[in-house]
Amino acid sequence: QVQVVESGGGLVQPGGSLRLSCVASGTIGGFHTMSWYRQSSGKQRELVAVIGTGDVTRYEDVAKGRFTISRDNTKNTVYLQMTALRPEDTAVYYCKLTTSTYDSWGQGTQVTVSS
Repeated sequence: QVQVVESGGGLVQPGGSLRLSCVASGTIGGFHTMSWYRQSSGKQRELVAVIGTGDVTRYEDVAKGRFTISRDNTKNTVYLQMTALRPEDTAVYYCKLTTSTYDSWGQGTQVTVSS
């Protein structure tokens, strides 16, 4: 089975930046897509960005123009570079690995945007 671990969260001022990392380990067993989700208090978990095979990316409106998803296949690592952060970006950010047969979720990393 696959383990997915996020890191890089923390406290940042509005307008600041953070880079989140997600490392996958174990036997993945095929092509896979990586996604970033987030969940703030009292809200549903929502998709932020997706990167698929061939490094094709897709962003939800909340992230478009501010966040960048990328991957380093030599390290089995996916990144989410976040800029122009707003208080409403405060959430636990989760990484998900998706194959044709299963999904693997990380435990999340807390991002807090506050002055």
